[in-house]
Amino acid sequence: MQLKDHIESPCGLRYVFEQLELQAGYTRRWMLDMPMMRTEEEIAQCYAVLRHFVEFVEQVDTPYINTLQFRLQGLKDIRTTIKNLGQQAVLDDIELFEVKHLAMLSADVAERMQANGLDRAISVPDLNQVVAILDPDGLKMATFYVYDSYCQQLCDLRAQMRQHPEQQEELLTKCAAIEEDVRRDLSQQLCPFAKALEEAQTALAKIDMNLAKALQMKQFGLCFPTISNDDTSRYEAMFHPQVQDALEQRKRTFQPVSLTFGHKSTLITGANMGGKTVVLKTLTLCQYLFQYGFGIPAQKADVAVKDMIFFCIGDEQSIEKGLSSFAAEMKSIDAVIQASRQNRKIVALIDEPARTTNPTEGTALVSALVKVLVDKRLSLVMTTHYDIEPTDAHCLRVKGFENGTMNYELVEVQDGEVPHEALNIAESLGIDKEWIETAREILNIPNTVQLTLSNSIGLDPKWSNSTTLSRGANSTPSEKEKGESV
Repeated sequence: MQLKDHIESPCGLRYVFEQLELQAGYTRRWMLDMPMMRTEEEIAQCYAVLRHFVEFVEQVDTPYINTLQFRLQGLKDIRTTIKNLGQQAVLDDIELFEVKHLAMLSADVAERMQANGLDRAISVPDLNQVVAILDPDGLKMATFYVYDSYCQQLCDLRAQMRQHPEQQEELLTKCAAIEEDVRRDLSQQLCPFAKALEEAQTALAKIDMNLAKALQMKQFGLCFPTISNDDTSRYEAMFHPQVQDALEQRKRTFQPVSLTFGHKSTLITGANMGGKTVVLKTLTLCQYLFQYGFGIPAQKADVAVKDMIFFCIGDEQSIEKGLSSFAAEMKSIDAVIQASRQNRKIVALIDEPARTTNPTEGTALVSALVKVLVDKRLSLVMTTHYDIEPTDAHCLRVKGFENGTMNYELVEVQDGEVPHEALNIAESLGIDKEWIETAREILNIPNTVQLTLSNSIGLDPKWSNSTTLSRGANSTPSEKEKGESV
């Protein structure tokens, strides 16, 4: 699987990707084709390279960084030209210009990398010989022309054209034939450098990517993760960059969450608007970022490497496949079960399974799911509203209301019993009093004091009746009720 296969995940991966200050369109396309890393060795190497760029960003002045970024804007996608060259085709003037431009750009960036010790992280092939071939007069101009210095006969013919305009047509024909011979000769000289040109283009994309990642780590306050040696993932003060950004724009504060999970299933319960969905989105986001070599949105992170990542969330109905919400959800979860039987390292993050069916069968399905997956080589984190049967799962609960505000901290509990705070939350949103009081009478629950939920999660009162608030405490106002990326 490649980054482009995961970019639309509702965890918010596209948001983080689009916040990168990438300078070249080629780098963006190259990154989308990157395969997800699945070994500790390649992940460790990726972060070792990134550390060099983070140190560079911290040590040099902003103008120098801006200059390097400006140079990287010149990186173009010339893979077709390089392929033609490798196949011994005769390049035309445009293709020869592309090769010359890449060679000169590589030489310039390589010099800057060496001056700052970054050549230890990423090595740019030496293409000075290519520059010499395509710039025989040493003009250092990023243009290409069949120069007079390539052929004395060509030089003489051009001089005749200037002296005898009446012979221009005949002389032009002779010049064109000689110029084609020059192009053929140049292409033959450049053919051995096709591999080096390809490597240079990739190296420049890596430089662009790592510089953008380093700047993003500084901007968002991301951390370098460590690689877990016991297949258990641990996060301290984990946050979701997109949700945090949305709250900060409204002068609100995101409450970070700490969480540890491994092979023992983790069950998270809590009231509506308790932030459970945001926790799952953040865990999924962190796993993807880790296995694509980004900084991690946490104060500290120790992450286990996985072969497969499953994120089952929200309304996944498919008109094209003729599937209802429930059917689509069951198919997604079934894929998790089938994959768990293949003895692969899997992380599955499942948000309120069977929510769209009746509570009796829904409770049975969720209880059964935990039992089915308990002995598998799988890290499961699941949220639910159902009071499921006692299990061997690691049970956590959103702390909930404290002094009229919501505390999103996760605390351990003995079983998966769900807190009953729906009426309190509904009351805090200003829902019709008669409706709430009638529900309390049915449940034989006394009236409570009005809570100030909107202040506790940083939402303006004008959104207090919006259905978008029903999925997670940190959701943005534009989020649909089920399954969309925050």
